[in-house]
Amino acid sequence: MKKAKKILLTFLSIVVVFSVFMLWYQNEYSMDIAEEYEVNSPMENSKLLIATQGSKFKNTITTAIVEYYRSESIYIKIIDVSSLADVNPTNYNALLIIHTWEMWKPPASVKSFIDRIMEDRDKMVVLTTSGEGTYKMEGIDAITGESILDETPMYVGKIINDLNLLLKLNKSQ
Repeated sequence: MKKAKKILLTFLSIVVVFSVFMLWYQNEYSMDIAEEYEVNSPMENSKLLIATQGSKFKNTITTAIVEYYRSESIYIKIIDVSSLADVNPTNYNALLIIHTWEMWKPPASVKSFIDRIMEDRDKMVVLTTSGEGTYKMEGIDAITGESILDETPMYVGKIINDLNLLLKLNKSQ
């Protein structure tokens, strides 16, 4: 009986340590909720949706994209990726999704949204960040990288080039 009790205590200790580690990991590396807001009038002919997560890196990229298009006749809506279930992609000319690979997979809201919008994937630009900088959803042509603040201008440039094609703008940076 003593041996069974030792095994049970060892097993429970491992479960507790693993649970504490997972809570710490989630707290340390999870993304904040992105602030939701709109720029320009929803009556504009061109519409851009930016679905993102809250972090210094992602906020910097989102702000740069918004500032680039602010003076254009483009309605821009910024939402947190957790709100993607409520999005009808046919209401937008371009969709920008910025997300982090969390616990070895994309956020569930991003995965289910992308799976749901098969016909509208051609108007989507995706930036996926991860610790390694190479992870992305299978079958999705995404820009990938690490969340390194010094590299935000490079990512912003790539995203704007792709969005200009979707928004049919002939602007040079």
